[in-house]
Amino acid sequence: MHNFALFPPYIRCFVNISLARTFLTILDTGSFITAADRLHVTQSTVSARIRTLEDMLGMQLFERDRSGTRPTAAGSRFQRHALGLIRMWEQAQLEVGLPAVYQGSLVVGAQVSLWEGFLLKWLGEMTRLTKQVAVRAQLGFSDTLMRRLIEGVMDVGVMYTPELRPGFKVERLFDDEIVLVSSEKTSRGDLGRHYVYVDWGPEFQRDHSLHFPDTARPGIHMEIGALGLGFFLENEATGYFPKRLVMPLVADGRLHLKPGAPVFTYPAYVVYSEDADSETMSRAVALLKRIARKL
Repeated sequence: MHNFALFPPYIRCFVNISLARTFLTILDTGSFITAADRLHVTQSTVSARIRTLEDMLGMQLFERDRSGTRPTAAGSRFQRHALGLIRMWEQAQLEVGLPAVYQGSLVVGAQVSLWEGFLLKWLGEMTRLTKQVAVRAQLGFSDTLMRRLIEGVMDVGVMYTPELRPGFKVERLFDDEIVLVSSEKTSRGDLGRHYVYVDWGPEFQRDHSLHFPDTARPGIHMEIGALGLGFFLENEATGYFPKRLVMPLVADGRLHLKPGAPVFTYPAYVVYSEDADSETMSRAVALLKRIARKL
């Protein structure tokens, strides 16, 4: 086995981060196999990383049997240290590269459907109000966003289905309605023969399957959210979009609502750490709430 202390400092730092991230992924998934899939590495790589980490700490971190994988008492104690290690590394990466004009940074993540028509408005106002704070904008579904928050690599998350975790505040912002619109001339309330499936995340996938169980797989499947509106305006097509995005186009006659079609409603929440009491964080959350009220 290599003597870890003989590696250069920058190599030791990288290895530490990789080991800590692997450790937390196993905690989150409860499985070495699932953790390997999420990290896009082999199971043997995951096992080797944990062995290295256990050798470094001199303690066993996981117990594995037929019922699954669970942390030992030492593993449970190490969790907050692993989170802190990743948080410091991510923050260092972000802040070290900032120009001198910036005094701080904020990492904000949201589901793709919540950026257009909401978070982008927030981003514009936030950067005007806090010119000395750099903002990193990220995409992800609820599970990914929660994981980033828990790992401490993201400051604020906006999502449909947050997890209630100790140490985090979850506040409701507004109800997002996903409605069926069309650029076709027909006024029928069904999906129509030019239906395009626009993927708005796992919540929408579930409800869509429940309401349209017999619908054949559409010829076009989009994972580009609001960017797909351009296609609808140039072609005959029908699909689901957030109501706040399409109502201006409905008002000027470029699109129309499909009568009688199911409307999918998802409350949008902001999630952030209870320990985040900085002025920047307070201003960011207050601004999110103000823009949400306008919706």
